[in-house]
Amino acid sequence: MPRLRQVPKAEAHETAQVLYKMLFGERDPVESPGTETGSPGNWWTVFAGVPDCFDHAVQGFAFYRNPNRKISPQLRELGQTRAGYARGSRFVFSQHCKSCRDVGFTEEQIKAIPAWSVATCFSPIERAVLAYTDCLVLEGGRVPDDVFAALRTELSEEEILELTYITCTYDLHATMCRALRLEFDDVDDPITEVPAPEGSGSADVMAAVDEIDGE
Repeated sequence: MPRLRQVPKAEAHETAQVLYKMLFGERDPVESPGTETGSPGNWWTVFAGVPDCFDHAVQGFAFYRNPNRKISPQLRELGQTRAGYARGSRFVFSQHCKSCRDVGFTEEQIKAIPAWSVATCFSPIERAVLAYTDCLVLEGGRVPDDVFAALRTELSEEEILELTYITCTYDLHATMCRALRLEFDDVDDPITEVPAPEGSGSADVMAAVDEIDGE
């Protein structure tokens, strides 16, 4: 379950009501969750807890889908999808794999996004976008000059700015989904202690190590 309260249909503000209807029809998404893409839909119901936050996020979706954007849908989706993978958000990665398919990427290319650096199915500018995305997400914006120069070979300054803004926005969404356990990111942390077999313990191991060192 999400870590924050979900807003039922009866309590949702005007913009949320519109989106609820588009995504869930006449259902209350809290009582009867589920979207056409197979996600629970609780991103919407949790974000609706702060109406202007909800509206701001929705405006961001409208921004990147606006036909006035200079950056191509293909390169935009490549950045969004890799950002989801690099940040470890199953939800962002999964949803944008579908979007990659919609804008013309092949199954081979989509499958290769996690290991793009050793893949041969991407063009030079696609590889540059993937490298730049890793710099934004994994390196906190530390971008080598050679990576930026590779972008400049084919993209205008306007395209690079749009790509940067959209990719960073999806790093934000990926982070929030994990923190709030939304959608497909409602998973337990896999990094936990694995119990040792009954009757053994670290003291026994260390004693064995000390004995070896003493020889």
